Amino acid sequence: MLFNRKGNKHRRPSKAVRVATLAGVAGAAVAVPLMGATNASAASVATWDAVAQCESGGNWSINTGNGYYGGLQFSQSSWAAAGGTQYAARADLATKAQQIATAEKLLDMQGPGAWSCAGAGNLTNDGVDPGVDTGSGSAKQEAAPKQEAAPKKAERTEAPATNRSDRSDAPKKTVTTPTGKKVAKGDGEYKVVSGDTLSKIAAEHHVKGGWAQLFKLNKDIVDDADLIYPGQQLHLTK
Repeated sequence: MLFNRKGNKHRRPSKAVRVATLAGVAGAAVAVPLMGATNASAASVATWDAVAQCESGGNWSINTGNGYYGGLQFSQSSWAAAGGTQYAARADLATKAQQIATAEKLLDMQGPGAWSCAGAGNLTNDGVDPGVDTGSGSAKQEAAPKQEAAPKKAERTEAPATNRSDRSDAPKKTVTTPTGKKVAKGDGEYKVVSGDTLSKIAAEHHVKGGWAQLFKLNKDIVDDADLIYPGQQLHLTK
């Protein structure tokens, strides 16, 4: 399931997060290609089938009422953030091809860490265009060999610690999401990068209380725990 208790998706620990990083699922605006275009973050249909098999048993129309939809178990916020609503209101109402096309954009924004089942499908930013037809719903599997993309190094900026009482006086700076929406940038000591989720950040920086505490510390700029955006600056402590 999509993980993003953000890429940037931020996301529940067991779901694909979704965007999170909204570039802007995970500060500085990140350019996101149009849905139909091939981008650097891509995976074959066979890979997405394997991820879906783990996430939902391969049921692309599943809706169990748990807040996650479709074969790749999108949260509603991640589905909308990655442009899926241009196809259907929810992922379970879209075709397999449309879900894969939307997942490609989410992969570009958040990386494979957005899905807890990424390992089951060996999901990587391998650059293999799935070649799906979002109009007819048919999918074409590319035979090109997979190439492992070099892992992205997280960029961190150090900033002097500030008291929560001082934050309201900070400049109201914003970042732009892939959909063009402006969201608060924040003034914390950690700068969100593409592929980040609240869970990942909390684990790497040993935040006591995990993603839930990190979400609480940054509720002034993070409205949805499944969605954080590149360029946002989060507080890791009070």
